[in-house]
Amino acid sequence: MKPCFYRLLLLGLFGGAPAFAQSTAQPVFYSDLDHFWTAYDSIRTTPDSLRQLRYLQRLFIANATPGQQSMMEARRYTAPEYISAIRRYPRFWNSLRPYTRQAPAVATGLAPYLTKLRQLYPALRPAPIYFTVGLFRSGGTIKDGAVLIGSELTLGGAGVDLSEFPPGLRATLARSYQGDAVPKAVLTNVHEYVHTQQKLPGDPLLSLALYEGTCDLVAELVTGRVPAQPYMAYGPAHEAALKQQFKAEMFSPAIGNWFYNQQSDNPAHVSDLGYYMGYAITRAYYRQAKDKPAALKRLIELDYGSGAAVEALLRDSHYYPEPLDRAQLLRAYAARNPTVVSMTPALSPDGLLDASVKELRFTFSAPMGPYTGTGYGPGGKDQFPVTGRTGFSADRKSYTYRVTLQPGRTYGFTLESGFQALDGHPLVPYVVQFRTRE
Repeated sequence: MKPCFYRLLLLGLFGGAPAFAQSTAQPVFYSDLDHFWTAYDSIRTTPDSLRQLRYLQRLFIANATPGQQSMMEARRYTAPEYISAIRRYPRFWNSLRPYTRQAPAVATGLAPYLTKLRQLYPALRPAPIYFTVGLFRSGGTIKDGAVLIGSELTLGGAGVDLSEFPPGLRATLARSYQGDAVPKAVLTNVHEYVHTQQKLPGDPLLSLALYEGTCDLVAELVTGRVPAQPYMAYGPAHEAALKQQFKAEMFSPAIGNWFYNQQSDNPAHVSDLGYYMGYAITRAYYRQAKDKPAALKRLIELDYGSGAAVEALLRDSHYYPEPLDRAQLLRAYAARNPTVVSMTPALSPDGLLDASVKELRFTFSAPMGPYTGTGYGPGGKDQFPVTGRTGFSADRKSYTYRVTLQPGRTYGFTLESGFQALDGHPLVPYVVQFRTRE
């Protein structure tokens, strides 16, 4: 796959004179794909894991572009993890390889859309684009002002062999590989390119939804298409129900209900509906705006980390015609958070526990999801009694810790909001503190 990069600014994408293009053009890099496949071929010649690691390090990681390095940092990819994936999924990698040769075609298809984006938004800043190889945790992201494309997700197609994967990941990848890879990857690049112009979002769900929805809207404005993702088909058909659900959670931290929830064995599962809700709100704002250039500028330059700025945009969109009481919505959301209702064995009336106790079981007010959260109590590490976990009961309404206790000592720890109900509502933090009998 040569040459190693493709210059977008051949005749002035960000300026008209060739000298300008020569001095400031931002290239699209895909040399990491070449380096990965060179390393892959060497790794497949030996079963020796240490030699495989050396091949990966010398032929791929040592030659990595800044974008590949950033993707590995952003998604915490490690060399042993790459070796494990190569050893476990050879049919997948072999079938993916021809698809990755489409990267130059994506770069060619992207250039006119970035030209149009600059026409719509003259303040557009150049940003380098890197086609990287990852391990299924990102189809596209940004870091340090660069666009990072996860080629193993973005460039794949229907002919990729997924037979080696477990059901959840297989279903996720199958959804990613629907449709023609090149136009889909072009749209992903436009979406991520807009992110390089934005301020980062804040904590509430609403902030992230508008941040992502703006990119889908802008991508539609410049390409005439929306992402070929299930959320864009499901969203319009179920918008009334989604609108009410989103209203109840938009000021909360319930991001996992709306984003990054791709893996599921349920074939009817639709992930990332927060993208659609952000798109629907920003589209409503843009459509009713009389000054379209000013509206687009506001969307791209919004301070997404500012609650006041995000809420002002929501009001100006008129997506929700009625006034929204943020405090009331937050109170209603918190009222649905699960709680710890009991500990077994219970403390005696004098607040003591027998030192012979080996397990503590906590019962919740609702069935819980797969995640947990456990922290030190007021006394810190020195008073932490947990030495193991039995885990959730079959009905997921209780969780058991193994503890080691000594007589006459004070112990404590916390059950934290990492515990979540099946609907994503976080546990009300619960502090456990007790003293053992002498």
